[in-house]
Amino acid sequence: MDRKTALNIVQEYVKNENLVRHMLAVEAAMRFYAAKFGEDQEIWGITGLLHDFDWEIHPTLEEHPQAGAAILRERGVPEGIVRAVLSHADHTGIPRQTNMEKALYACDEITGLITAVALVRPSRSLSDLESSSVKKKWKDRAFAAGANRDEIAKAAQEFNIELWEHVGNVILAMRTIAPELGLAG
Repeated sequence: MDRKTALNIVQEYVKNENLVRHMLAVEAAMRFYAAKFGEDQEIWGITGLLHDFDWEIHPTLEEHPQAGAAILRERGVPEGIVRAVLSHADHTGIPRQTNMEKALYACDEITGLITAVALVRPSRSLSDLESSSVKKKWKDRAFAAGANRDEIAKAAQEFNIELWEHVGNVILAMRTIAPELGLAG
């Protein structure tokens, strides 16, 4: 499986530009952590890119990502990636065992909160965003209410990284593709 094939799957199933941007952000964060841990950046990146590919066609917890896993298997996606996609959702009951699975869980929710914080800044950019700005908004539960802070904190702990270091890392990763995310200012 290569990135182009994975991107084709995303483009086939996802029409919402913000959802595509979310998956690109998670991909960038996954590539960052793969490099940090000496893992395969392509596999980790593809995992991040594909993790929510079925959300538009399976927008319920009863279906996502379980029903999408069957599609990924039909497309020849390696089982390690499929398992990681399944484990990124607590409701599937698939325990996160590998570093890649834990990274995906840790990178998923936080990218949404980081995006929301960047969008309310005057610059509308990641270039001047620091984790301290995310920390300020963290306390306001009404801000980006859809970003599950308890899950974000749990995921960082499970991934064995301090939360605000993690936020800084994900910001750095997202900066590398800021234009594609609409966050270049």
